[in-house]
Amino acid sequence: MIVENYPQSTFYFLGIKSFHNAAYFNDEYSNNVGESKQSFLHMGIIMRIVSLLPSATEIICSLGFADSLVGVSHECDYPAEVLELPKVTTSLIPEAASSKEIDALVREKLKTSKALYSLNQSVLEKLKPDLIITQALCDVCAVAEEEVRAVVSKLPGTPQVINLAPMTLAQVFESMLQVGRAVGKEEHANFVVKAHQKRVDEVVLRSKQMVKNPRLVFLEWLDPPFSSGHWTPELIAMAGGTELLGKQGVPSRTLSWSEVAEAKPEMLFIAACGFNVERTMQDLPVLDNVMMQKEFASLKPEKVFVADGSQYFNRPGPRLVDSLEILAHAIDPIVHPLPTYLQPATKVN
Repeated sequence: MIVENYPQSTFYFLGIKSFHNAAYFNDEYSNNVGESKQSFLHMGIIMRIVSLLPSATEIICSLGFADSLVGVSHECDYPAEVLELPKVTTSLIPEAASSKEIDALVREKLKTSKALYSLNQSVLEKLKPDLIITQALCDVCAVAEEEVRAVVSKLPGTPQVINLAPMTLAQVFESMLQVGRAVGKEEHANFVVKAHQKRVDEVVLRSKQMVKNPRLVFLEWLDPPFSSGHWTPELIAMAGGTELLGKQGVPSRTLSWSEVAEAKPEMLFIAACGFNVERTMQDLPVLDNVMMQKEFASLKPEKVFVADGSQYFNRPGPRLVDSLEILAHAIDPIVHPLPTYLQPATKVN
């Protein structure tokens, strides 16, 4: 039975609220997972997977292949069973660095090609991966693609490398299918994607009931402010909001606070890339200073929210659907009730 063999986090990826509600998934899910794993066993193959980014780790686990992971990045922290796996990357960003200092380090990296993350070749050699999943989306979010290719060329057996680079929600779902194909589990990946798409469709349908679509600015960084980008403007539209500065399918960009004010947002939603709520709160004095200005008169004080930008929104994997539901609930909690297994965005006083 699926209830016996898979952790609760796997159900959450599918939007199943409890083990009781998961009952109707048992036969299909168990058969798909079991048959896929058995196909590897019959061929005498035990696939060894290394993930170099959190979203890929979550994709692998959502497909039921958590036990095939042999190594992950230092940022991979969900689901809980991956925490004890060997770490194959390290960050060169000081833990105590402020948001402004991190921004400066990133900009310097982009100018000089100086790496912010490093890949441990000796650990990789010991893990002997068959498949390495990395990304070609962001030059500052993970180990550079060129470094991955260079290290892999020196590994025995030349493991397969998959680069994920989704810019939209549809492309995120396609990434899940791509990983499914790589592990010989495309049929089950289709099943998982359809379950996520169903949740998305339900949010979009509810949003049509909204009387008003609030004007909002979504910020991915506070010092300096960054707009939303990639898939986030799409999520905002699905949730019933009107994004004023971010553009769908393109990277986020640096803003000025005057630009934010001139957009006249009614709502501000903050999910800082790589930061949890507690860490983001440390940067709120920056926001306090600008919100005192009369230019922000359109912004309602009770409509400023902070969400976990590390776990949600900035990870292009299964939990982008969770992110959509969290955002929709903040925009209109009556039209969009929050699933019981999710925490709402924090309202800032």
